[in-house]
Amino acid sequence: MNSNPFVHDYFIGYVNQVLPQYIKVHFPSSVLLKTFTLNGEQLNGGLVGNFVVIEGQKFGFLGKILELALPEKERLHLSEQSFQNKDFHPTGKIEILLSFDLFEPTKIDKGLNSLPAIGAKVFVCTSDFIKTYFKHFGVKEENIGNAPLMNLGCLTYDKTAQVQISQQAVFGRHCAVVGTTGGGKSYTLCKLIEEVKRNTGKSILIDATGEYKKQGETDDSFDASVLAENSFFHYTNLTTSDLFVLLRPSGQVQAPKLLEAIKSLKILRILEEKCDGDFIIKEGDNYSIKITNELRELIVVRDNNIYKMGQLMRPFNRVYKHFIEDIEGINSNFDIKALSNQIAKECVYDVDFNSASKWGAKNDSHLNNCISLILRITNLINNKQFNLMFGFEKRKEDEDELIRKINTFLGGDKKFFRIGFEKIGFEFQSREILANAIGKFLLDKARTGCFKTEPIILFIDEAHQYLNKDVKDEYFEQTKLSSFDSIAKECRKFGLFLCIATQMPRDIPTGTLSQMGTFIVHRLINHFDKESISSASSSAGKNSLDFLPALGAGEAILMGVDFPMPVMLKIDMPNIIPDSGTPLFKII
Repeated sequence: MNSNPFVHDYFIGYVNQVLPQYIKVHFPSSVLLKTFTLNGEQLNGGLVGNFVVIEGQKFGFLGKILELALPEKERLHLSEQSFQNKDFHPTGKIEILLSFDLFEPTKIDKGLNSLPAIGAKVFVCTSDFIKTYFKHFGVKEENIGNAPLMNLGCLTYDKTAQVQISQQAVFGRHCAVVGTTGGGKSYTLCKLIEEVKRNTGKSILIDATGEYKKQGETDDSFDASVLAENSFFHYTNLTTSDLFVLLRPSGQVQAPKLLEAIKSLKILRILEEKCDGDFIIKEGDNYSIKITNELRELIVVRDNNIYKMGQLMRPFNRVYKHFIEDIEGINSNFDIKALSNQIAKECVYDVDFNSASKWGAKNDSHLNNCISLILRITNLINNKQFNLMFGFEKRKEDEDELIRKINTFLGGDKKFFRIGFEKIGFEFQSREILANAIGKFLLDKARTGCFKTEPIILFIDEAHQYLNKDVKDEYFEQTKLSSFDSIAKECRKFGLFLCIATQMPRDIPTGTLSQMGTFIVHRLINHFDKESISSASSSAGKNSLDFLPALGAGEAILMGVDFPMPVMLKIDMPNIIPDSGTPLFKII
């Protein structure tokens, strides 16, 4: 890079007014604003959106032209021919983006500790000068030259000025790709995935619609798993609260009975797995539990369910206390096919009228209240779609189980893993529950330090479908699905980075959006969407947001914590085009 950007041949004007928000420039001649070629590079002397450099005493300044105008007295004499001579003296408004050390031009100061002085010279900024700044964004001084770069595109006003940004700057503090439909989000997401793969990084994509299914068709380093088609997410990896959302129990009777049935089936699993010939002894279908050295009591099992009516509570409670951590775990590690029958067996009186140590007789009132829940469970288990999604008839150890496939990917050589949601319906909040469960699995792995040495990027397309969702219905209310919010808030230091793509940033939780350090913003028209980006990104100044409604397809503004200034660029076309085109109307 030319260490001196202040070359006389690039001179275009002088600073004549300095304000905290911007400066004004006087151009001595309109000729200086013409397009010219120097050293083989075509330079536009004065166009709105162009970058300029300003010479100070200790610092140089990089700015962007926001406005050009002619003095009122010269406008009446304006014509195409007259503008080519030196009789006109235009003025301009320039936004100062950053300052740099005159003796170390690559040393960038994000803040503006000083401003140019009146009379400071203004020069056209060459593409070589600005390109070097892009490479240094977000890179610590000791890592300059070693940080992997992403070839994202070119400046919108200068197609020769390639934009190469450090991968650390783009994803190091999480990233959001936003914009209205048709603005180019899908192409940008594909380009980011390709660049991560080119830099030998690993990434996982949650594909809401299947538009990225072409990724990896001709590349062995890519892998895919389509839920409800060639893979399933085993129900035992769901939390108890996830099951409550699927089953929608009412709060008075059904919810307590469902919790008790789950507890009983977890204890039954413990009895089957922990039968040791001492504390637990199997006697036919039943289990004998050691109470004292001389006393043992039975837990009665009938038809793969724990039978409670008239039975002793003590052996059941003894096993519960002995294995309480396993039984009270959040995972649904029990035989869900036995759940409906177990609920029926839970419908007994709390105590027997003749003995406080036993459960009572059958409670017909509770059973009648639970009939609708039992039917929902039966319908869920026998529903072909849910069976394909949650593997009710399969084992957790099967090769096509999703968590198993993710673990294989994380430990293997492949670089990209697509999780397809295109075959999953929208009933019972199943999409949100599955996406949240996948996020929770990755969150738990990150907390153990699995990604410290080999960071991974989690891409979420159509993120508004999964984020800012409550797991609730008219009967039962639970906490929000918050795994992605937790990833955004705490996983940067663990090496798990989030990249969300959405056309409605206002629907993303404020807490999640505020953790996004980088924004790639395509065309945005809605006022509330623009405000959500403005409030979440310190770099999103009003002047940059003014360009959002006018951006063309594939054009975006790149801004963020590690970017001293917003960059308006045209994203390069990815090698593999996503299936996101608009269908054409035809005459039939």
